[in-house]
Amino acid sequence: MRTGILTISDRGVRGERPDTSGPLIAEIVQQALGASVVAQEIVPDDRPTISARLAAWADSGQMDLILTTGGTGFAPRDVTPEATRAVFDREAPGLAEAMRAASLLKTPHAMLSRGVCGLRGRTLIVNLPGSPRAVRENLEVILPVLPHAIDLLRDSPDSEQGHTLPQ
Repeated sequence: MRTGILTISDRGVRGERPDTSGPLIAEIVQQALGASVVAQEIVPDDRPTISARLAAWADSGQMDLILTTGGTGFAPRDVTPEATRAVFDREAPGLAEAMRAASLLKTPHAMLSRGVCGLRGRTLIVNLPGSPRAVRENLEVILPVLPHAIDLLRDSPDSEQGHTLPQ
């Protein structure tokens, strides 16, 4: 699973705050999924910049999965969901709904997460929160379905087998 990780942070891009969530995402997907991280970058909380990077990465054909971190809250500069939605061909709301539902069991602040998930071509794009703890908790929710989701996007001949439960 070829993965890109995009951290959205004004302070991170200026070097005022270390990026702890991006490297954590890389560690988790490599260990849990055997994924290869083919790109990792920090960009500012700027809608055109975020959209351009997501579109370029997805359109390159070099990534099956793009995970973003940061910019999903209520602050005026939190524009990641809007920038991400602008590049979707189709939304995948079930992933975001599952992450929020699971997070809500841990904190009422989960209601304030605005992250979205969707598809551009054959690439799945998932918005994750900015904090390392929330990143870990949200990834734990969706990790079990990501291999099947990517198989479906690749139009793998075996992808339909994932729809039946083992006996």
